[in-house]
Amino acid sequence: MHIASRLRVPRRNDMINGFQRWRSLGRVLLFFVVCAVVLATIAPLAPKGPRELQELFIGTMASLGAFGLTVLFIRWEGLRPDDIGASPDRWSLLRFSLGFLIGLFLVALHSAIAWSAGHVQWVRSSETGSRDAVVTLIAYLSLSVREELAFHGYPLQRLKSSFGLWRAQFIAAFVFALEHVAGGSTWRQALFGAGIGSLLFGMAAIATRGLALPIGLHAAWNFGDWMRGGKGSMGFWKPVVEDSLK
Repeated sequence: MHIASRLRVPRRNDMINGFQRWRSLGRVLLFFVVCAVVLATIAPLAPKGPRELQELFIGTMASLGAFGLTVLFIRWEGLRPDDIGASPDRWSLLRFSLGFLIGLFLVALHSAIAWSAGHVQWVRSSETGSRDAVVTLIAYLSLSVREELAFHGYPLQRLKSSFGLWRAQFIAAFVFALEHVAGGSTWRQALFGAGIGSLLFGMAAIATRGLALPIGLHAAWNFGDWMRGGKGSMGFWKPVVEDSLK
C-alpha cells in the first residue's frame, strides 16, 4: 500500500505538469491570435498617402496594442515585465545600438555576397531623400517593437519555460512565418526569410533576457533592406542586374 501511494504521487505530478504546459501553450496561442486580430484591425485604418507614413501609423498603433496585450497576459499569469524581458534597464540603449550595428553589418554582408555571386549592382536612386529615410527608419523601428513584443517577449519566454528552448523557438518562428504568409509573402519567403530571422531575433532575446538587442537587429535589417531597394519600394539605392547594365 505504501509503495502504491509513492507511485501515484509522481504520476499525479506528471499530470499536473502536463496540464500546465498545455494551458501555457493555449494562452500563448491566444496571445498570437489576438495580436494578429489587432494588427488586422489597425491596418485598414492607416491614412492614405505615402507607404512609409502608413507603415509608421500601423507600427505605432500595433506596438501600443502589443504592449497592452503583454501587460494583460503577464498579469493573467502573475508575472512581472522582467520575467519576459520587457522592462528597460540602464543597458537597454547600449544593447539596442549594438543590435542596430550588427543588423546593418548583416545587410552589408548579404549585399556583398549577392554582388559577388549574383552580378548585382546598386545604383543611387534620385527619388528618395533624407526625409523619406527618417520616416522609414522610425516606421521600421515601431514595426520591430511590435513584432518583438508579439513573438519574442511574452510568447517566447512562456513557451521556453514550458517546452524548452528549441521547441519554443520553432513554434514562435513558424507563427511568425505564418503571419508573413497572411501578409502576402510566399511560403518560401516566409520560412527562409522571416522564419530564420525569428530564430536569430529569438536567440538574441533569450541570450540578453531582453528585447532591446533583437529590436535593434530587426529594425536595422528592415531599414537596411529598404535602403538597398529590397522592400518592394524605392530606397536610397536600387538593385540592377548586371545584364541590364549592358
